[in-house]
Amino acid sequence: MTELYKEKYRPQFHFSPEEKWMNDPNGMVFFNDEYHLFYQYHPFGTTWGPMHWGHAVSKDLIHWEQLPIALYPDEHGAIFSGSAVVDWNNTSGFFDNQPGLVAIYTSAGTYPDSDRPRQRQSLAYSKDNGRTWVTYEGNPVLSDVNITDYRDPKVFWHDETNKWVMVLATGQSITIYTSPNLRDWEYGSEFENKAGLHGGVWECPDLFKLSVDGDENNQKWVMFLSLGDDPKTKEGSRTQYFIGDFNGTTFVNENPDETILWLDYGRDNYAGVSWSDIPSLDGRRIYLGWMSNWRYANQVPTQEWRSAMTLPRELSLTSSEDGIRLVQKPVSEIASIRKATEAYQNLTIESNNPSSFNMFSQLMEVNVEFEKLNASSFGIVIQGSETEKTIISYDVVKETLSVDRTNSGENSFSESFPAIQEASLKMENGRISLQIFIDASSIEVFANDGKVAVTSLLFPNHPYETITLFSNEGNTDVPLCTLTELDSIWSK
Repeated sequence: MTELYKEKYRPQFHFSPEEKWMNDPNGMVFFNDEYHLFYQYHPFGTTWGPMHWGHAVSKDLIHWEQLPIALYPDEHGAIFSGSAVVDWNNTSGFFDNQPGLVAIYTSAGTYPDSDRPRQRQSLAYSKDNGRTWVTYEGNPVLSDVNITDYRDPKVFWHDETNKWVMVLATGQSITIYTSPNLRDWEYGSEFENKAGLHGGVWECPDLFKLSVDGDENNQKWVMFLSLGDDPKTKEGSRTQYFIGDFNGTTFVNENPDETILWLDYGRDNYAGVSWSDIPSLDGRRIYLGWMSNWRYANQVPTQEWRSAMTLPRELSLTSSEDGIRLVQKPVSEIASIRKATEAYQNLTIESNNPSSFNMFSQLMEVNVEFEKLNASSFGIVIQGSETEKTIISYDVVKETLSVDRTNSGENSFSESFPAIQEASLKMENGRISLQIFIDASSIEVFANDGKVAVTSLLFPNHPYETITLFSNEGNTDVPLCTLTELDSIWSK
């Protein structure tokens, strides 16, 4: 496998398939000490095509083993997005005296004697840790003749009502169903379509509970949903979230309908959903996103493969002056690929007199803390040549963090790709902290301990050479800056 992962732009510590096209993460489930990652996969080309479920497993969320294709198109259609669960108590009747895996996915076909699209929900099950799958003879298990976009089921067990719950993308809304056995589904409610942002189709929902500020006695439900590419927006496809309450059939958003909460302020984190069945002793809610954007996903300048996933991220909720908000941090397992570190302490970056450091690796984690003295803006430049650079900056007056990739490398494949990606971010005690992960064709920025994330593809023509800290119209202190080399997950 090592030779396959040496192509130009090939991610070295993000999952990407050995070859061909990949998009949404699917069926993410933890079972028998393995994290399963299924994904939308086209095995016959490097652009979107007839969808299968690709499959990979990991012991640590960082190093992945690619397995054979799990689900193939059948008489009901292609295999669109969905989820997987452990049926611990054999509610489905598919298993004997031990638990097994059940995949719930969208069968995407057409109506008989017609080219009109039809999307229905189907099941498959595995008795051998996901290595082989049997499609349920009673497929499809859920359909609606009135809704064309009827897809992406995310299923979980709801202890309080002793039932399975499905959240399903249904055009411009999310419909909730319940079931005692995964085979027979009953309508619960519809999450009203006035909330959040609309335009592109709603896709890839998820619904789960998180503690607020680490207090298990104060928990809220979080709903993810991804907003498909809409020609009226400049960002393309992206993911929003809602915070509220859920009683087993109905989700109630606690924010005003017009409140828009973005999961990520970069252009390249879409269709993210969380792993199911992570043991309660672990207690983490971990999600993964597709690191691309429908505005240009089919055109990015890679050759033998297209697309990678984000780093897996642990989710939590925190209180802020604006209300309860989502926090995301790379999983702690990232420590397994950290190597040599260089540290710089107690620096003062003078106005128009930047400090530069040589990059001793193309794969790097950068942690830097800025303390405002009197500067109007400050930040970091990752540079490969005189003209090719990516700029991460903080505007003190506007209170915005930006990632500028307008001159980061190859971008001629789409007029939507060159972009300055911005997020509102307030200083904390006069400081801004940044955790930055640099891979061969991406950068992920986590600000103020994960309160803001900016995920962005980059396609540099020249190797990264320097990291520069800068300050404008005044000086900025840098109490600590560390540069850490990261190992390739494909090197062994």
